[in-house]
Amino acid sequence: MSKVIIYTDGACKGNPGLGGYGAILMYNEHKKEIKGAIPDTTNNKMELTAVIEALKQIKFECSIDIYTDSQYVQRGMTEWIAGWKKKNWNKVKNIELWQELDSLASTHKVTWNWVKAHNGDPLNERADELANIAIEEYLAK
Repeated sequence: MSKVIIYTDGACKGNPGLGGYGAILMYNEHKKEIKGAIPDTTNNKMELTAVIEALKQIKFECSIDIYTDSQYVQRGMTEWIAGWKKKNWNKVKNIELWQELDSLASTHKVTWNWVKAHNGDPLNERADELANIAIEEYLAK
């Protein structure tokens, strides 16, 4: 099974406010960076969106290591999601994003890794930079 490594991050200027996401996908010697911005959103939505948009880039079943500095995303997918499903997603915030993420992740073998934000991990720092660049580019329009 092919192996993909993904680093993601979300950012928000105000919460709610203008948000951005960034992700780096690595497969063998290939590396792809993606970014985007959404007005009137929250930081948690941007953290989820970063992973969703990254997973949308992958067109074949593979083993994926996802690195996020969001405990909300990491713990949501490793600890909380089974309970949410058991309770029919009752009272889950950002339900549409969680359901989309769950659907996308279910087609792969995903390992969810948490990394401390702004702690010198170059790929985490780059994902953060991409999210903030997306916000700046949106504001420059």
